[in-house]
Amino acid sequence: MRDTILANATLILPGEVLRGALVLRGGKIADIAAGPSVPQGAEDCGGDMICPGLVELHTDNLERHIRPRPSVHWPHVNAILSHDGELASVGITTVFDAMRVGSILTGAGGYDDKPYARALSREVLSLRAQGALRISHFLHLRAEICSETLIDELAAFGADDRVGIVSLMDHTPGARQFRDLAGLRKYMQGQSAVSDAVFDRWMRELRDISATHGPAHEAAAVAAAKRLGAVLASHDDTTAEHVATSAGHGARIAEFPTTHVAARACRDAGIAVMMGAPNLIRGGSHSGNVAAGDLAQGGLLDILSSDYVPASLLAGAVQLGEIWGDLPRAMACVTATPAQAVGLADRGRLAVGLRGDVIRVAMVAGVPALRATYVSGRRVA
Repeated sequence: MRDTILANATLILPGEVLRGALVLRGGKIADIAAGPSVPQGAEDCGGDMICPGLVELHTDNLERHIRPRPSVHWPHVNAILSHDGELASVGITTVFDAMRVGSILTGAGGYDDKPYARALSREVLSLRAQGALRISHFLHLRAEICSETLIDELAAFGADDRVGIVSLMDHTPGARQFRDLAGLRKYMQGQSAVSDAVFDRWMRELRDISATHGPAHEAAAVAAAKRLGAVLASHDDTTAEHVATSAGHGARIAEFPTTHVAARACRDAGIAVMMGAPNLIRGGSHSGNVAAGDLAQGGLLDILSSDYVPASLLAGAVQLGEIWGDLPRAMACVTATPAQAVGLADRGRLAVGLRGDVIRVAMVAGVPALRATYVSGRRVA
């Protein structure tokens, strides 16, 4: 393969911004040179930014593709390929595909969700082995504590399944993200138009399921993370006590703490705080939790996730750069810091010898617009 030279570019390096050129060779970053010159055979970037490829640790996007409507199940291969292509098109070069493990089979309150993660993950890994995917995929198992099948579902995964994250999810009504029952009622009834009677029965039955299985499921999820060599993440920590429990389990990432108190406790415990880029861009949480912007202003935000809008990751990083007045620091929240949090030392920075995962970005009307995505030195979008 011939060299790819991205010249006359604004390089977002660790801790600095440099006008220069970047050379991709053999799947890696081979050279970084200062200056605006455009060597023969190079691509003139015209001042566009060259950034590390984005690293996404938590996205619901694959689940959205396999189930685009509550009652619609989409063919998995089509969904996986579409998901992969969408992420490449917005600059994400490494993704940890979030999949729920832990299902409810009894139809509690009319809620009936069968296991799907083991079958779906095999299809993702098969497409990866065939070279059919554009970007780098790992698995993120969202362990639903309030469920009936979590232990059996976790047992189906092994050390060869590229499980990089196991997160502790507790959606028991009245707990964590769902602590506001009035807000939960509004959300659920807006999603599925269930009656008050059905909603009340759903709450009672899920609370019974949580009381029956919760402690054992939490212990099983922590043990599974250790067995699989995965990073443990907490989810929706709300109180200092929640964070203390997460720290005791060995959690290294806190996904979407819901209060300033919890975010501060995470920082004190050495747990990286992840917030949603949609929260940042919209100016607040859609469910009434702490605003990502407020945590950023207070120095309590470490990682951004696109959550449910893939394009928000790049836009959120640029917005964060405006808040801090420091674009390299902000870009690290979607590149180097998430990569470091999951032990990927070969990506996330523009540095000689690292993977050639880079993106070219122009600014259009104050908004970042992706111009190209390279994975291991090969252009994929």
